[in-house]
Order: sequence, then C-alpha cells, then structure tokens
Amino acid sequence: MEPDLENPPDSPTQDPRRWIAFAVVLAAGFMDLLDVTIVNVAIPSIQNDLGAEYSQLEWIIAAYVLSFAAVLITGGRLGDIYGRKRVFLVGMAGFTLASAACGLSADPAALIASRFAQGAMAALMVPQILAIIRTTFPKEERAKAIAIYSGVGGSASAVGLALGGVLVEWDLFGLAWRPIFLVNIPVGIVALVAAAVFMNDSRSPNPPRLDVIGMVLAIGAMLLLVFPLAEGRRLDWPAWTFVMMAVAAATFAAFIAYERRRARTVGSPLVDLDLFRSRPFALGLGSWLAFWIGLGGFFLVWTLFMQAGLGWSSMRAGLTSVFFAVGAGIGAGVSVGVLAPRFGRRVLIAGGLANAAGFGLYGWLAAHYGADMTSPQMVFPLLLTGAGFGMVVAPTIDLLLGQVPAREAGSASGLLNTGQQLGTALGVALVGVVFFTQLDHDSARGVEAVVPQVRAELSAAGVPEPGVREILADFAACVRDRSAQVDPTAIPDSCRSTAGPQDETVGQILTDAGSEANAVNFAHTFRYTLWFGIGLLALVCLGFLALPREATLEAHEFDDRVQEGAPV
Repeated sequence: MEPDLENPPDSPTQDPRRWIAFAVVLAAGFMDLLDVTIVNVAIPSIQNDLGAEYSQLEWIIAAYVLSFAAVLITGGRLGDIYGRKRVFLVGMAGFTLASAACGLSADPAALIASRFAQGAMAALMVPQILAIIRTTFPKEERAKAIAIYSGVGGSASAVGLALGGVLVEWDLFGLAWRPIFLVNIPVGIVALVAAAVFMNDSRSPNPPRLDVIGMVLAIGAMLLLVFPLAEGRRLDWPAWTFVMMAVAAATFAAFIAYERRRARTVGSPLVDLDLFRSRPFALGLGSWLAFWIGLGGFFLVWTLFMQAGLGWSSMRAGLTSVFFAVGAGIGAGVSVGVLAPRFGRRVLIAGGLANAAGFGLYGWLAAHYGADMTSPQMVFPLLLTGAGFGMVVAPTIDLLLGQVPAREAGSASGLLNTGQQLGTALGVALVGVVFFTQLDHDSARGVEAVVPQVRAELSAAGVPEPGVREILADFAACVRDRSAQVDPTAIPDSCRSTAGPQDETVGQILTDAGSEANAVNFAHTFRYTLWFGIGLLALVCLGFLALPREATLEAHEFDDRVQEGAPV
C-alpha cells in the first residue's frame, strides 16, 4: 500500500481495520518491553547452561538496552523518511529473527551478539508505534488508544518477570531458558502477516535528515565506556581499560562538537543541544539518567541474590518479583492520576525517597535473615520500592517536557527515552563492578557465620581435631575462591580436596555449609550494593529539586509529542 502523505495528522481516514493494526503494534510494544525484563529471571539458568562468566551475564542484559539506545532516535527518523509501516515491518522481521538466534545460541558470545541485534531491531520497530497510532486514529480516539497502549506496556514488566520464571521452571522440551526468546517467533510471524495486510503506511512530508556520523560517534562513546566497565574486573583492570574510558570521554566531546556544527550547517542533528539551555531540563535529564543507572543495576543483582544466593528456583524468584511490579503499578497510577497534577516535582522527590527507603529496608532484611530470608518477608520492601519507582517513572517525562518549548517536546522526549536505555546499560556495568568486587571481599563473612556449626558437625561425625582444622582451612579457601570467581561455573582447585574416610558424610556437611555461607555472602553484598543505589537516589532527588516549584504534570497534546524523528 502506498504511503499516506495526503491526510493531515489530525484527521486520518477512519480505516475500519485500524483496531486490527492497533493490535499488531500492541503486540510489538509488548514484545519489546517483555524482553527487557524476562531475561533477568533466566540469568542463572543461562549461566549454568552456557557456562557464562559474570561479565558475560552483564552483557546479555546490557547488550539489548545499549543497542536500543544507540539506534532509537535514528529508527524514528527512518520511519519518517522511508515510511513507518515499512520500517516497522523490517524491525519486526529482524526482531523475530534475532529472537530465534537468541534461543538457538550455543555459547555466551552468540547470545550477546544476538541480543545486540534484537535491541537494534526493537529500536527500528518501537519508535513507529505511536506515530502509527497518530496517523491511524482520528483525534477523538487517540486518547483511548494511547491509554490501552500504556496499560499493556505497564503490564509487560510484571508478565515478563512471572513468565520468565515459569518458562524456565517448566523446561519445555528440555530447552531450559531458550523458550523465553523462542516464544517471540510465532508472535512475530503472526504480527508480520497482520501488519502487512491491515496496516496503512505513512511518512513525514518534511522528514529530517539522517545524522549517520552523529550516530556512529554516539555508539562509539557508549561502547568505549561500557566495555571496560563490564570487562575490567574479569581482566584485573589492565591499563587499556582506563585508556578506553578516556577515549570514550574524548569521543563524547567530539560528538558534542560535531552536533553543534551540524546544527549550524546541515541541520537535523541527532541531539538538539539547544535543549540543554534549559537548566531544569538538563539537571532533570541528569537525574533521570542516574535513576536508571541505580535501577538498571538493581534488577541484575536482585535476581542473582534470589537465585544464585538464596538458591531459589526461577519460578519462585519470578513470582516474588511480581510484587515489585504491583507496587510500580500502584505508584504510577496514583502519581499520574492524583499527585503529580497537584504537587508537581514533589511527587518525583517523594518517589525517589520511597524507592530509597525500600532499598534500605530490603537490604536490612537481607542482612538480618541471610540464608533464611523468605518470599513473604520480601513483599513489603518490594511493594515500597516498586511504588517509589512508579512515582518517579510515570510522571518524569511529562514534567521534564514542561521545561522546554512545545516545538522541542518531540526531541526532548526522544532524548529522555534514550537516556533511560543508556542509564540501564551503564547501571548493569557499574553496579556489576560494585557487586562482584564486594562479593569477593565479603567471603570471610559467610565462613565465620557457618564455621561453629560445621566444627560441631564434623566432630560429631568422628573427624579428629587435626582433621577438622584442615577441613575448615580448605573450606574457607574454597568459599573465598568461589566468591572471587569470574566464571561462576568453574570449580576452584581449593574445592576439589577430599576429606578422608568420611567423604560422603563430610562432603554433605560441607556442601550444606557452602550453600549457607554463599547465601550469607550474597545477602550482605546485596545490602552493600543497595547502599550504592540509595546514594544515587539521593542525587536523583537533589536533581529534581532543580525543577521549578510551580512545575506540574503537563498535558501535552499527542501531536506535540510525536514529531518527525523524535520517538516518544
């Protein structure tokens, strides 16, 4: 079908098939948001199956959001230039193929590469969704369509956490974690066929130009920063990691210089730097980035704590995680519908403080109960953390858009969405450094917690005192070396020693003690890492103070939000 360039955006033809087309874009948006969260609860299963190192686990999560952030704005512009339906179909087809590649990956490197491709294809697909809604529905129906889209998107995180746990636990056809990606294949095929038949095409009559050099510089700066952060600990921080980070800063400076020059000459820069003339918007964007750094890292270490630390199944971890999503839904609904229009920036600050309080309570409970922590004990801190999260996420974009002129709202919205994805990727890398470094340093804590019980059980098993001392020394070395591992699936040499004639009995004692010591180490490391998150949230709250006191939720018209080349 030929692109529709004649109908003005405010009065598209009322195509009777528009709700079928809407169902297609709903499925696309749901698949994207589902794949952001569903992989978290499957990480331990992926680790055991593929023998992934900790740094590779970070990349499996970060690769998707990093490539999504890198291509997002350009993806929106490609739709404006070549037709939103056409680019949507390319993105959907690529996303489906990349999902298949993820599910069929034979090693961590293949999975990471497939996740990069999956994120890039999502960045082609997702920016078209709201633009398609804009050109498909008449003005009086758009609010309803956007409300449905927002509701489905909000539920995707909860569904992703629960569905990921269930699919891994069911081990369909002996495929373990792979169905979390393979499930996208039939959905993607159906959506492709439906989109080809029922979706109208459209493009901008005055599309912006592509900023290929700006995109390359932006991607280069991101990778040069994230790569050494993710790999540095594994390689013991060689000099080149610091050189790479310095080059990242230089590349970022070159990107800014190029964008300024392009704005003066060719036009259509990837990032409109004039947005940063608004001090409240600039500080608010910085706070938004810091918020996602803290929360992006939290999701990784939270999952590892429940499964690698406490030894929970994927299903138990996934179902427990739903309480966070429930809290987020409550916080988002109350903040947007009731609080933000009345209290403005104070809602963001209150949300950040509630999120920080939830972190603090969660950390205290983890350290206090250690290996004995249960799902019911997590309910309240997860609800509180989720509520604070929802109070920040839901109104922030609209409040920050109120700090820029309406004509720049589309560019600002695209920049905020890019900041969210980039912050998540940086959070996985930065918080991963904090968590795994502290896990190494915390190994003695777990040993001290279990040694008295182990000593008593070994003596009761008839092991003489010299043998007890030797076994305990080997046990301490084993726990320490396991905590320092960059490859959690490898067995350190210190853990291979035998214990004489009582091997079976002593082996069971040491296995149980090792699990408990590991849980204690993970619990205290988790608490330590949450303090890092609390510090970031404090900075976030300070940044939100830069917003004007009179700032309240802006009821931006949809047409102001979706501008050419500016995905929402």
